[in-house]
Amino acid sequence: MIVRKNMGRVKSLLMLLMVLGFFFATYNLVSLIIDHKAGRDGLESFDEKVIGFTNTNSKFHVAVTATDAAYSQWQCRIMYYWYKKTKDMPGSAMGKFTRILHSGRGDQLMNEIPTFVVDPLPEGLDRGYIVLNRPWAFVQWLEKAKIDEEYILMAEPDHIFVNPLPNLATDTEPAGYPFFYIKPAENEKIMRKFYPKEYGPVTNVDPIGNSPVIIHKFLLEEIAPTWVNVSLRMKDDPETDKAFGWVLEMYAYAVASALHGIKHILRKDFMLQPPWDLEVGKKFIIHYTYGCDYNMQGKLTYGKIGEWRFDKRSYLTGPPPKNLSLPPPGVPESVVRLVKMVNEATANIPNWESLNRS
Repeated sequence: MIVRKNMGRVKSLLMLLMVLGFFFATYNLVSLIIDHKAGRDGLESFDEKVIGFTNTNSKFHVAVTATDAAYSQWQCRIMYYWYKKTKDMPGSAMGKFTRILHSGRGDQLMNEIPTFVVDPLPEGLDRGYIVLNRPWAFVQWLEKAKIDEEYILMAEPDHIFVNPLPNLATDTEPAGYPFFYIKPAENEKIMRKFYPKEYGPVTNVDPIGNSPVIIHKFLLEEIAPTWVNVSLRMKDDPETDKAFGWVLEMYAYAVASALHGIKHILRKDFMLQPPWDLEVGKKFIIHYTYGCDYNMQGKLTYGKIGEWRFDKRSYLTGPPPKNLSLPPPGVPESVVRLVKMVNEATANIPNWESLNRS
C-alpha cells in the first residue's frame, strides 16, 4: 500500500512536470467593495450573448473541487444535499457527483459524499493561493477517474442547486456564467503576456471563470493542462498577481480556453449571487460568496456588519448552527430563499454540528 501510494505521488509529480514542459514548448474571493447598481450594470452588456439552447439529452457529471478543511466540508455537505434533491426532477440533466478532494488523503466525508482523492500541488507551488490546486486537481481526475457522462459541470462548494439544471452546453461550446468583474479587454496589457496577439483580439477571452461551467469532457481534457500552466505563470508574474488577486485562477481558465479557440455560451441565468441578485426566478444555482448584511428594517448595509447577517466566512472553523434566524421583513427573496435552503439542509444532514469541525 505504501509503495503504491508513493508511486502514485511520483507519477502525479512527473505528470505535472510533463504538463509544464508541454506548455512552455507550446506557448513562449476576491475582496471587492461594489454598489448594487454597478454590479447590475456590469452584467447588462451581456444580454445579446445569452443563448437559449439547452442540450437536455446529455447528462453531465457534477464535479466540485474541495479541501479537507471544515470550511470546505460543511459547504460540500449542503451542496450535496441539494444535488440529491434536484437531480431527478423534471428538466434536470444531472448525472453522478464527485467531490475532487485535493488534500492528498481521505477525510471523514468519504462515506457520505462520492469522493476522488488527488494530490495537491508540490509544497510551496501554490504560494498560499489554495485555488491554484483546482486546475491541477481536474488534470489528475480526468486522467485517473472513470467518468461515465460526456459532459462535466465544474462547480464550487458554495453552490446550491435551486432549480433543476439542464445541460446548457453543446459539443463544441461550453456554457459559462459572465462575471462582471472579469474584464479581459480592460486588462489588455497583462492579458497579452499570456494571450499573444497572433491568437487574435483580447475580446476572444470570455469574461468567465471555470465555475460554473458545463463542458464536454474532451474539451476539458484539452484545456486543463493549459489552465494549470497559465495559472502558475500568472501567479509567478508580480504584476498579474497584484492586478488579478483572488480571481487570478478565473482569468487563467478564460485565457486557457481562448488559447484553444474555445468560446463559451454566456448564461446569466446559470447563477444568482445574493445580495446583489434580488430574486431567484428561473435561475439554477445560488452562489453565496458575498456576505449578506441588513439592518432590522431590511436595508442592505454591505461593507458594514448588519444587525442581521449571513456570511459563510463567519464559519471558517465549523459549520453554521441549525435553524439560522430568517432575515427581517424587506430583505430580498434571494436571501430569504438561501437561508431557508441552508436551514433545511442542516436539519436533515446527520451529525451536522459535530462531524465537520477543524
